[in-house]
Amino acid sequence: MTLNITIDPDAPDAPYEQLRAQVSEQARSGALPVGHRLPTVRGLAEELGLAANTVAKAYRALESDGVIETRGRNGTFVAAAGDAAERQAAAAAAVYAAQVRRLGLSREAALGAAGEAVRAAYEGD
Repeated sequence: MTLNITIDPDAPDAPYEQLRAQVSEQARSGALPVGHRLPTVRGLAEELGLAANTVAKAYRALESDGVIETRGRNGTFVAAAGDAAERQAAAAAAVYAAQVRRLGLSREAALGAAGEAVRAAYEGD
C-alpha cells in the first residue's frame, strides 16, 4: 500500500498543509489502515519533490493531532487513535458552547455563528 498524495503548487494551502490534510483524510477513511508504516521524512520529501523540513512539519502536525505516531528508529505509523479528530472536535465544541453561554448568546445565535465559521473554513473545497 502506498500513499496517494498530490501536492498542487498552485493551491492556496501550503504544501505541508496539503500533505497533512491528505494523510489525515486517508487515515480517517481507512485508506491508510491503523499500523500502516509511512515513508521516512526524507523518502517522502524526495518522492513528492518537497523539502524534508516541509514533510517533517506535516508529520509533526499529524502526530500532534493523534493521526500518526513515531516509534523511534522503527518508523512512523498510522496511529490507533481512530476517533482522535472527532474527540478533539467535540472538546473544541464544548469549549465554544461554554464560552457563548457565558457571553449570553442565544442558542440560535451560537449555532448561527458556529455554522458561519464552519462554512467559511470549508469555502473553496
